[in-house]
Amino acid sequence: MRVIAGEAKGRQLVHPGGPGTRPATDRIRETLFAILEPRLGGARVLDLFAGAGTLGVEALSRGASHVTFVERAAPALAALRENLQVTGFAGRATVVAADVRRFALAPGGPYDLILCDPPFVDARELRDLLALATVRGALAEGGQVVLRAHRKTLPDLAGVARVARERVVGEEVLRFVEYDLSAIGVSPEGDFG
Repeated sequence: MRVIAGEAKGRQLVHPGGPGTRPATDRIRETLFAILEPRLGGARVLDLFAGAGTLGVEALSRGASHVTFVERAAPALAALRENLQVTGFAGRATVVAADVRRFALAPGGPYDLILCDPPFVDARELRDLLALATVRGALAEGGQVVLRAHRKTLPDLAGVARVARERVVGEEVLRFVEYDLSAIGVSPEGDFG
C-alpha cells in the first residue's frame, strides 16, 4: 500500500491486516480522490473507522490542512501512527482511540469532509450512523460525508440526507452525502452512546 499522489506520493504505508480490516485499494482511492481533489485544499477532514489511515493520509498528501482520525482497534492505531510518522503528517493530524459510535464528533469540527469507511456493518447501522445529529453537526456548511460501502450494505437515506453523487467501483460504492444544515436545525450536541 502506498500514497498515490501529492506531497507524500509513493511513500509506503503499513497495514495491520487480519480479518477485521478492509483496506481501500488503489483503485478506490484513485476514484475517490479524483472526485475530492478540488475540495481538499486547506480542508479539515474527519476520518471515521480510520483503520491504518490510508484515506486520511491521502487527503493530507493532497492538501487537507488537518485530519482527525477515529479508530478503536489497537493494531490499526499502531499502523496509523506509524503511517503518520513515515509521511511526516503527524503534526497535521489528531488520532482519537475510540469507538466511532461513542465518539462525540463536534469538538474537533466543523469539518469540511467526513470520510466514513466502516469495515463490516449492515445498511441499518449505516443509516443510523448518518442520521445522528452529531454527524450532521460536525460538518461545516457545504460539507460532505463520503461513505464507502459494499453494494449489499448501502442504506436508504431518504429523510436523512441527500445523495449528491454515487460512484460504483466493482462491488463497492462511494456515496457523497450532503445535509441541509439550516433546514434541519442541527445542534452539535450528543454522541454515539
